[in-house]
This record gives sequence, C-alpha cells and structure tokens, in this order.
Amino acid sequence: MDEFVCNKLTEWGLSMLIERFEDEGIDTESLYCLGDQEIDALITKLGPRAKFKKRLKLLKAEQNPTHQETADSSAHEHEEAADSAQVCQSTSDRRDKGKRKLDQGESTKFQSPAIKRRCDNKLGSYSEEIILSDVKNTMNYVHMRLQNEDNTRFNAFLKNKICDLETDKRELVGVFGKTGAGKSSLINAVIGVKNLLPSGSVSACTSVMIKVEANKNNSKYEADIEFITREEWKDELWSVYHVLRDADQEKEDDDDYRDTVEKLSALYGEEWENIPPENLMDSKYFREIPEFLFSKRKILTCESAEELSAKFVKYTRSDSKVGQSGKRWYWPLVKCVTVRVPNNDLLQHVTLVDLPGNGDRNKSRDKMWKEIVGSCSTVWIVTDINRAASENEPWEILQDASRLMGNGGECQQIHFICTKSDLIEDSDDHSAAAVRALIFKRNMKAKEKVMTQFKAENTIKVSCSCRQSVRLSVSLYKSMLKSKSFSPFQKHFSDECFKVFTVSAKESLKRKYLQRDDTEIPKLQEFLQELNDCHSVTLNYVSGAYGILSLIQGARCREVAGKKKEVCTELEENMRQELEKVRKPVEEASEAFEKCLTEGVEDSKRLCEAKLKSILYPVCILITLL
Repeated sequence: MDEFVCNKLTEWGLSMLIERFEDEGIDTESLYCLGDQEIDALITKLGPRAKFKKRLKLLKAEQNPTHQETADSSAHEHEEAADSAQVCQSTSDRRDKGKRKLDQGESTKFQSPAIKRRCDNKLGSYSEEIILSDVKNTMNYVHMRLQNEDNTRFNAFLKNKICDLETDKRELVGVFGKTGAGKSSLINAVIGVKNLLPSGSVSACTSVMIKVEANKNNSKYEADIEFITREEWKDELWSVYHVLRDADQEKEDDDDYRDTVEKLSALYGEEWENIPPENLMDSKYFREIPEFLFSKRKILTCESAEELSAKFVKYTRSDSKVGQSGKRWYWPLVKCVTVRVPNNDLLQHVTLVDLPGNGDRNKSRDKMWKEIVGSCSTVWIVTDINRAASENEPWEILQDASRLMGNGGECQQIHFICTKSDLIEDSDDHSAAAVRALIFKRNMKAKEKVMTQFKAENTIKVSCSCRQSVRLSVSLYKSMLKSKSFSPFQKHFSDECFKVFTVSAKESLKRKYLQRDDTEIPKLQEFLQELNDCHSVTLNYVSGAYGILSLIQGARCREVAGKKKEVCTELEENMRQELEKVRKPVEEASEAFEKCLTEGVEDSKRLCEAKLKSILYPVCILITLL
C-alpha cells in the first residue's frame, strides 16, 4: 500500500482499515478499480463500508480527468527508473505534467504565492497528493539504488538530500514578550483551543521554548519534551557552584544569583542547600524523568487540551512559590517542548513558537533560541496595551532579535500585538456601548503611538552589530555610521512589513463588549491561514527532487575518464579565487571595526581616570582650574 491510500484513509477517518488494505495490497491504481463487490469483501462492517463508498465516489468524481494519466505513469515507474539518468529524464517529464496540473490553482512555480486562492487549492489538492505520492515512490527507488552503489562522498550527499526531502518545511511564527504580556492566552485564542498553554498565574511564567503545531498522526493532544544532556547539566551545575561560592549579602540581589536559586529550588526543592555539590547528579533526583538520564524524549498523550496542559506545566513553567508548594518542577532540564494539536487547520503548515526572553545561559537552549529566531518568517512582539509604546522591553526584544532575523534570516513580517485591549477602568460605571467606544478610542491611540515609536526608532537609533559591520565594506560601513537614518530596524524592515494589532483574547470568547471581529483575533487567524495557503508540500518536494535528479544526471554526463578529477580541481581553483576576493574587504572591515573599538576603549579609560581623579583630588582640580 502506498502513501496516497494511507493518507486518504486517515483523512476519511478510516485509519482502522489501513492494515486490512495493506494486507490486500491496495495501492493508488487498485483503489480506483474497487467496485461494490470488492468493497463488500474488503470491509465487513456496514458503517465504515458506507462511509468508504461515499468518499471513494467523491474522490473518483474529483479525479476523473486526471487519475488515468497518473495510474499509467505509476505502472511504468520502476521501468523508467532502471537507470539514474533515465530517472532524471522521466521524472522531469512527469514534473512537467504535474506542473500543468498545478497550474490550475497556482499558475507557475514562479507565481507569487500571495495570489493563490483557497478554493483552487482545495480543488487541486487530490491531484497534488497523487503527484506527491508518485514522485516519492520514484525517490525511494533512487535511494534504494544508491544504497547498492559505492559509498562515495557524492552518493552520501545525495542520500542525505533525499532524506531531507521528507523534512516538513514549516512556516515559523516567533512569539516574543515579557512575563505577563499575555502570550499564552493569545496563542490559545488564535488557534481556538482554550487552556492549552497555561496562563493567568501571577507567580508563574513560561521558562522554556514551546512550539505549537498540528498533530497529523492521530486525534490526541501530545507534548514532546526534549531534555538537555546530562553533560550539559553537569556543566551548568559547575557554573552554579561558582555563582553560589562567590555570592555574598550584596550579590543576593544579582540576577545570576536569583536565577541560580530558582533553578535549584525548582529541581531539588528547598533542601538543595543541604545537598553536597557532588551529589546533585544522583539518579534519585530524576526518578520521575528517566528519559533525562538516558537522553531520550518524553511523550505525553492526552484526550483533551486541559488534561495535557496540567501534565506538561511542570516541564515548562517556573513558579516563585515553588518552595511553599513542595512540588518538583523540571523546566531547568528541558530544552524544548513541542505541543501537537489535532484537527487544527491553522497549524497544518505553521508552527507557533513561544520564546521566553532573549536567549539562555545554557548553550544548547541558547543555540536553539538563535536558530529558531533566525528561521522565523514572522515575529509577533506581544505587550500590554497600556505600556505598548512607553515600555522599553518590547523594543529591546525587537532590536536584539532583528540582528538574528536580518543577518541571513527569513523574517518578512513583524506584528506588534497589544494585548488586554478590553481592560477599561471603571467599566461597570459605563454602558456597554460606552465601554466599546472607549476601547476603540484607546486602540486607535495605541496604534498611533506604536507606529510613531517605530518611526522614531528608525530615525534616532544608530547601531550596528559586529556581524553587520564585518559584512559591510569599510567605506559603506563608515557612511552608514555617519548617517542618522541608519538603524537595525530600517536596514531589515520597512513600514509595510510592520503592522500593529490591538487584541483581546478574553473578549474573543466572552463578547461582553466587543464583536469577535473587533478583538482582531480573526485578523491574526486569517494571516495564519494565508501562510498555510501559500505553503505547498508538493511543490517543495517536487522542486527538491527535481534538483537532486538533475544533479545525478549532470554527474552521469561528466563520467568520462579523468573528468571527475579535472572538474574537482577546477572547482577548487574557482573557490580559492572567490575566497581571495572576499578576504581583503572582510579584513579591512574587521580592522576598521577593531580600530573603532580600541579608540573607544582608550577614550573610556581617559574619562574614567579623569572622573576618578576628580573624586579623589577635588581640591587639586579646583586649584588647577583657578
């Protein structure tokens, strides 16, 4: 049984028949050939049989113009793939046919995804699935052939690339914001699942990265918990030991000290102070999480969102009252938690990432944080509407993240989301219409202030990261530093890429004062739906497969005695020449940047010495001045 049949049975809610169909060898071609007599013998229960017949009839009606052509190409697939060069040619031919089918809903592969229409995607979904199944079967056969060939670097590269085709290239939306801004409530409201991510506790906050995506395998709610390694926790305990050893009464107000105490109290309880440092890795402290000891993932599965939330909360949130509760919290050992939601159209090709703060002292968590930020196609900056423009932290988050997003990152949109727009003082003293008018007035005012602040950041702030400066030539770098209009925001994002939303997660559910559209939650949902509509799994896979097969074909054409060595030598020489072109401007930029830093350090030293002398010898300075 091929993947197309398996996907159809799952989509129709008949996954219990997969094993039966597999035993009978039902593939795409034979699926279309099934008649009533065969179906009666295949499916004994009346309910599933009636449902299957109805679904198959609709599928045949949708695919009548195209399924015969696909069936014919599938029948000859292995013959076409008998030689790698022929594989390239036959697949490219089929790809041309596939492109003509996709043209009905997508025009060409070069057409902007923004102009796709949802109805066209729906009509073309069945034909896309058949094309995808066809190409996957071909690539599986190519991979099998490569397994039987010599294990050269080129073949290893091809096998890795074929495996990479199966990786789901999802659209990432990073959600930033300080504790209490309402990120968890926002995500719950947008995806339409109440109480999935824990929220509402004053003393608790999310402490690890949480990814929210669709569960395409079953109808359960799942949490996939990835831990840091034992070695990483050992290293962290070593640094913790030094922080505590150097701590005194004055340092108890230090952030590092507070973070250290919070982590140890969460994992070991209040008695951590009585545990010798060499015993902190004792396995008795990790009995509830043996997966951590064996470097495995922990999977939690539940029927409801509320049940799952109650189970994984201790792996994601810190609580300032942890010492009072006596409850163990395992978030210091967690690298990332992936929450999978069933039957959610908005998350089919989109992953929402709840990012706690700017990085982490743990190397693996910090590395993952940077990789995620650099891979986000959209960033949501979440803040309380009453402090949207005046609070520094959202703008600092935006500035810090922009360095990662812009330098080779994929970010194309920034959404500044002002939450809790429904909270109006003395709302009980006003009528519902008056409260609604006050909310609208404040929303408009907040949007104007945020846009003004964004433009002010564009024209006032002058900064450039080290990575940016090294990439620039010396002359360009100096001219940009002299220009008052240069800033990280302006370099990476224009006004068209920056949008402001004023939302209310509670009102989207209660609707006491506002209609649902007024909460602007539907606008964010529409944006996520557009991201899904622009995403084509078939196009991504077929394009990648075509590139791999073209590479194989090109390699076959060059297989002449001695040609490989010549090509390799030529490539190495070209690479050396291009690197030489890049080396000089990079060195010049680096030297210029180092010179600026050195001069800045010297200036700081002189100012510090002058300040110190003015404090130590004020009379001498006064006499000198007189």
